[in-house]
Amino acid sequence: MTDENQPAGRDAPDDEPLPLMQRILDNPFLLLFLGVAVPTVFYIIWGIIEITQIPVAN
Repeated sequence: MTDENQPAGRDAPDDEPLPLMQRILDNPFLLLFLGVAVPTVFYIIWGIIEITQIPVAN
């Protein structure tokens, strides 16, 4: 007997673990953290690179 909510031939969703990307994209707090942290890190690295390229004054 098959479950009414599941299409025929498909396993129950509890049988398979969720893929990593789906778990990441389902977590709004992790997305918020990544959306703030990734640009911040890139801008800091970009700033450090720009500062190192300033010529030394004579």
